[in-house]
Amino acid sequence: MDKKTQIQHITLIGLVGNVALSIIKFLIGYLGNSQAVVADALHSFSDTSSDLVILFGVKYWTAPPDDEHPYGHHKIESFITILIGFILIFVACAIGYNGMVSLLERKPAQLTWLVIIGPVISIILKEYLFKITYKVGNKINSSSLKANAWHHRTDALSSIPVLIAVVASLIDPRLSFLDQIGAIIVSAFIIKIGLEILFTNINDLLDTGISKKQIIKLEKSITAIPNVKGVHKLRTRKLANYIYIDLHLEVDGHMSVIHGHDISEEVKQTLIQNYPKIIDVMVHLEPAE
Repeated sequence: MDKKTQIQHITLIGLVGNVALSIIKFLIGYLGNSQAVVADALHSFSDTSSDLVILFGVKYWTAPPDDEHPYGHHKIESFITILIGFILIFVACAIGYNGMVSLLERKPAQLTWLVIIGPVISIILKEYLFKITYKVGNKINSSSLKANAWHHRTDALSSIPVLIAVVASLIDPRLSFLDQIGAIIVSAFIIKIGLEILFTNINDLLDTGISKKQIIKLEKSITAIPNVKGVHKLRTRKLANYIYIDLHLEVDGHMSVIHGHDISEEVKQTLIQNYPKIIDVMVHLEPAE
């Protein structure tokens, strides 16, 4: 399968799982009178939003370069990933607000043992969705898929404090306030993940380069190539989860143009083969001093 098909396939699996899980957890939370489980259900439902965003956007960012977009459409993926971050933060704020209001009102909840089923199912299913989605995202180097995978894992991890809260409330009704605290903890965790996704991809849209440590590693790879006398002005910029590079390559000033061109092509192919995230290298030849 090509990249587009793989993204659509794994995202559809996640969409079906999220819809089913959110319905199950909402019904269990509502019937069991647990605000934390209902909040967890809303978190699962928020995952469907990111699934739909990816399914809508994938056909655009996987499109090949054209006359108007000679560098391709990779930044659309960063934009889609930023939307996922905003969705996470919005849902988290709503969950946290409801939890704090209920906590301040001090309305004890009469929970039933039914509510335990929701978080248990969520932890198992969402961790599974995280693993298969992240595996595909890592394989095809897709930042949006990996962000969506973390969306799945936040649901799995956020269900852990929910499970602890409802079990404690069931054992001792005086601890029923833990149900609201569980909802607040869930919201704080989701906000943290959402902000990380947000700022990482905003930097990508701003053409942020790779780290100095990575640049030094690239320079060592280049200077190890035969007939390369030196390299300077090595600049990088990120496009979604990919990297563009331009550099000045120093070679013997007396060699032929053809020989110099062959060396520059060897440098380009070496970088692309050794570093999968690099998709293009612009080389400017200069005579070595």
